[in-house]
Amino acid sequence: MASQTHGDSSGHPKNKVSGLSVTREGLRDGSLLKAARLIAGPSNTLLSDGEIETSLQKFISCLSANQDVWVFGYGSLIWNPAFEFAEKRATVLPGWHRSFCLSTFGRGTRERPGVMLGLEPGSSCEGIAFRISQKKIEEELLILWRREMISGAYEARWLKAETNNGPISTLAFVVKQSHHSYIGHLSEDEISQRLAFAEGPLGSCHEYLLNTLSSLKAFGISDDGLERIHSKVQEKLETSRN
Repeated sequence: MASQTHGDSSGHPKNKVSGLSVTREGLRDGSLLKAARLIAGPSNTLLSDGEIETSLQKFISCLSANQDVWVFGYGSLIWNPAFEFAEKRATVLPGWHRSFCLSTFGRGTRERPGVMLGLEPGSSCEGIAFRISQKKIEEELLILWRREMISGAYEARWLKAETNNGPISTLAFVVKQSHHSYIGHLSEDEISQRLAFAEGPLGSCHEYLLNTLSSLKAFGISDDGLERIHSKVQEKLETSRN
């Protein structure tokens, strides 16, 4: 979940600070969205339930009959998808890369703003694709839409991807660089500073980084950019302890 303010059926780890975490049930019953809007405060520009539903129905109306949907995960979707899926595969997405380019109210404050991953054009991205079976599309995509689309910072796109079992067309949430949450101009040093020390109701940015790295490694995936930033984060944490 991204926001303009500075302030993830699964057995996957949950992040908890002040009792708030991204869970399937919280997305299903709408309680997480209510909490997000409260945290965003008076300047809240998050999408309404109706706007999220309209966006989802527009997407579903373009699907073919009996079509399963692949969803590409490149960050927290890997370690806490919250939706139910029938299959997952290590996947390469050509022409796009993950970067820390979005501010987040979930893992930061006004004093120490957080940062989270988004997909931007260029290079390629290794991640995990999840297949949602056609009979569960409406229910599972609603959970996914409530999770990913509430801020309006992402655009749902169909992209071509490669797996060991052949090519697939996958749904991916890519960053709107025109959105006010976009902070792709930050240097690695500024990003590392946020990742080292920012924390909010969903947990710390450091935890987010470590969960992403460990989940990628579990699938044999390495990301030089993330590893480089991780080293900078560790340096800043060490310095702060001395």
